[in-house]
Amino acid sequence: MPEKIISDKNNTIGKNIRRMRIDRGIGQSEMVRQLQLMDINITRETLVKIERGQQHIKLDQIRGIKEILNTSYDSILDNDHN
Repeated sequence: MPEKIISDKNNTIGKNIRRMRIDRGIGQSEMVRQLQLMDINITRETLVKIERGQQHIKLDQIRGIKEILNTSYDSILDNDHN
């Protein structure tokens, strides 16, 4: 089955992930480690690119990030914080 990729032209997702990650005191390396423990294929470089809007996020990555940040999809997709 092909991987599902989510497009985000305004980088809403990346900005929200970065903001929430920092607000919760989670470093990029720690987030990547937790995602890898969930068997989600991601590197720190990939997370940096997602947060900067330079790379699309995969569905399994956003699911894992949602769990780690203990948040909702609505919060990750929310345009009001940008």
